[in-house]
Amino acid sequence: MKKYIPVIGLEVHIELSTKSKMFCGCPADPFGKPPNSQVCPVCLGLPGALPYTNSAAIESCIKLGLALGCSIAEFSKFDRKHYFYPDLPKAFQISQYDLPLCIGGEWVSDSGKKIGITRIHQEEDTGKLIHTTIKGKEVSLVDFNRSGVPLVEMVTEPDFSDIELVDEFLREIQLIVRYLGISTADMEKGSMRLEANISLREESETKLPDYKVELKNINSFKFLQKALYREIARQEELLDQGEIPMQETRGYDENEDKTFSQRSKEEAKDYRYFPEPDLPPLTIEKHNVEAIRKTIPSLPRQKQREYITLGLPDDYAKILAQDLGRSSYFEEAVSLGLKHNISAKLIAGVMLNQNLDEKYAEPAGLMKALVEMQKKEYASGEKTLEAVKKVINANEKAVNDYRAGKTAVIGFLIGQVQKELKGTGEPKHVQELLRQELLPRG
Repeated sequence: MKKYIPVIGLEVHIELSTKSKMFCGCPADPFGKPPNSQVCPVCLGLPGALPYTNSAAIESCIKLGLALGCSIAEFSKFDRKHYFYPDLPKAFQISQYDLPLCIGGEWVSDSGKKIGITRIHQEEDTGKLIHTTIKGKEVSLVDFNRSGVPLVEMVTEPDFSDIELVDEFLREIQLIVRYLGISTADMEKGSMRLEANISLREESETKLPDYKVELKNINSFKFLQKALYREIARQEELLDQGEIPMQETRGYDENEDKTFSQRSKEEAKDYRYFPEPDLPPLTIEKHNVEAIRKTIPSLPRQKQREYITLGLPDDYAKILAQDLGRSSYFEEAVSLGLKHNISAKLIAGVMLNQNLDEKYAEPAGLMKALVEMQKKEYASGEKTLEAVKKVINANEKAVNDYRAGKTAVIGFLIGQVQKELKGTGEPKHVQELLRQELLPRG
């Protein structure tokens, strides 16, 4: 049996959280709305309707490109990508082909593996097909509410050979998008959709294989992992039989845990790209790019490093940085904690070990609870110290015995302190205070 290495490249589609659609003024939040209630002649592709560009979407695309180290084009344009499908009312999609907004970025994994970002470009989303049964007859309906929603497509180099690394990359991209505030990247709502191009090469080979299979429209990290494992196994079996896998698009059936053929894989020439005649080219000024760059917040890896400098353990820092809501809560709590001499490490500890950020919806509530906790601890400590001193003064013989080397007598003294405190003393704290107070004076 030959040894094969997976060759995987990713395409990630992210719906942007703009108020309006990419090329018209219709609302860009289709989820949960009545079918075909957020449409107009432009997003329905009616004759004579003219599109216009949503500048907020362009800025969001550039922001993502900058966050991933891409070069931003000074000149870009839109193109028509032709294909025929019921959810595409114009019979073409307005996308970008040879002059995308962002090119040549890079992502680096925790282990130092570098993944090239080929391009990030702007396009419009399609409608949505709904397969259902009406009066006993299976039918397919089309909801065009999603048609024209701003969509960013990110394409990576085929640099992945490890499925776990694919998962790490995609989860961080989702987090980065949320940190940037450009999308919810909610996979259940279809705001982030995953595609993978996969082929296998023999271990001794270095060049890319002559074919690739595209796994299309997967809306779960877990399902993509399963689909990749299944597709690798399928291709290995074909190659071992001397067959070259067909270049095609395949889906993943999670119920049967297998990939299935959808259609033969198109090439760029099949889409008959040409420049979109109804939209002017985009000229992107450098000073506008720099203005966008200044709006980019600290991203997850930066946050993690910042938290470590605050005294947090590595695992605490990573967990907090992986959740944007918790990260914001923590930072506000730390800011409030400075006024009360409450450390960042203590705040992180009660958040992660006791989930007190769930109990207190606002950081101010958590801080009030921590201040009260410290007051009680201080009062308890003072009370314990007072009891320790009282027991030492009342038990001269036991004290002298301890100082003479009969250390076992400390058990008796602890018991006397607990008697004074009516059993409320913390044993280790009582023992430590006794040892400090029993040290020879002078």
